[in-house]
Amino acid sequence: MPKLKTHKGAKKRLHRTGTGKLMRVKGGKSHLRRKKTKAARRLYDRKLPVHPADAKRLARLLPGS
Repeated sequence: MPKLKTHKGAKKRLHRTGTGKLMRVKGGKSHLRRKKTKAARRLYDRKLPVHPADAKRLARLLPGS
């Protein structure tokens, strides 16, 4: 059985916590933020868990972690 390769796009966007959960960052963080309120801009700083419906599919892209 050959070694499984990590999907590099998923590796840049997701990371696994110590307990094994996959965490993600919201999209739309890079530009067009000036018109948003401060409260809305702060929401982009947090890391969020991946939705359970997507977790199994995305975990398959990160076999080594």
